[in-house]
Amino acid sequence: MATKKGRKAKKRVEPTAWEQFAAVSRGAVSSRGRPSAKAVRAKRGTPRKRGVAGTQSATQATAQALHLGRKQAEWVIARHNGLLQRRAKVVAAKGPARGGAGTGAAPPRKGKGAKKVAAKAGSGGAPGSSRGVLVAEGDSWFDYPFYDVLKKLDYELGWDIESVAHRGDSVESMAYDGGQLADFVAAIQRVVRRGDVPHAILMSGGGNDVAGDAFAMLLNHRSSPVYGFNPAVLDGVIQTRIRVAYTTMLSAVTAACQSLLGATVPILLHGYDYPVADGRGFLGGWGPLPGPWLEPGFLQKGYADLAERVAITRDLIDRMYAMLDAVVALPAFAHVKVVNLRNVLSTDLVNDRYKAWWGNELHPTQQGFTKVAKQFDDQL
Repeated sequence: MATKKGRKAKKRVEPTAWEQFAAVSRGAVSSRGRPSAKAVRAKRGTPRKRGVAGTQSATQATAQALHLGRKQAEWVIARHNGLLQRRAKVVAAKGPARGGAGTGAAPPRKGKGAKKVAAKAGSGGAPGSSRGVLVAEGDSWFDYPFYDVLKKLDYELGWDIESVAHRGDSVESMAYDGGQLADFVAAIQRVVRRGDVPHAILMSGGGNDVAGDAFAMLLNHRSSPVYGFNPAVLDGVIQTRIRVAYTTMLSAVTAACQSLLGATVPILLHGYDYPVADGRGFLGGWGPLPGPWLEPGFLQKGYADLAERVAITRDLIDRMYAMLDAVVALPAFAHVKVVNLRNVLSTDLVNDRYKAWWGNELHPTQQGFTKVAKQFDDQL
């Protein structure tokens, strides 16, 4: 007979935040808009089969994505409110840091010393020092070393930026992994605590869903009678996978703003510019440095001519914009606008003129990012 010692209860392991978020997401789409498995079996008169399949209808997928985004936002906000309550208790118990503003422990500086501090700090926080607050999530176009779209909007065009963007993130990860959404909610709450309201939300994504290791899968071989993009594969990626992910992400961000701010905030997104797949990665792409992202796939499928690569990727970007235009045409996204960046940067191959605008296969140079940021600024 087992003793009490030998019957130790297993310690309960609490699910991680990611596991909880995944469970909420899967629960939101598990049955919405689809007949029950029992009804399907009765209609078909077939025995129960093992396996799981998601919704295949574009209309159903869109409806589910809109619903999913709202549910994700609800869960993240509820979790974040719990964290804020804990934060408030700590602040109430410990009070402001010693010597900080408002504590009375150290009087404000006066005279020359104050002028030196103000000079070092710049004009940030002074009345009229900002044109407004932008909250952004996305990929490397918003999170690039030294310069990117957001840094240009901040330092050169006068916007205050709250960014949760992370280079390398795909739209799928932004939509379903929950990390950027959680950070986005926290960023909105920080803006609210300062007494501000976001002027707009900026979003960037999709490049990491088609570039890199998976790019070759989109192409038929150059020696094939059907060379170029495989339309079935490309449509599956862009018109199903990325479109549904974007719909989910936009729905979640919209719902979060409505809940936290009591209003719908304008959203701007983009589909990149036409790239040049010349084999250059970040700082050349040597060793562990990222890139190239397009040339390896082209070489694998027999495409050596650079001009032909430019034409093929041009088609890819046009398809991306067609998908985004369809998404923002949904009634739920009347507040969302696509910033068209096509032909902002040069693809002129003569004497490598394009290199003045493209730092590598996927990212602009500093002056390229300046020009791209200006397109956003014009819309803002």
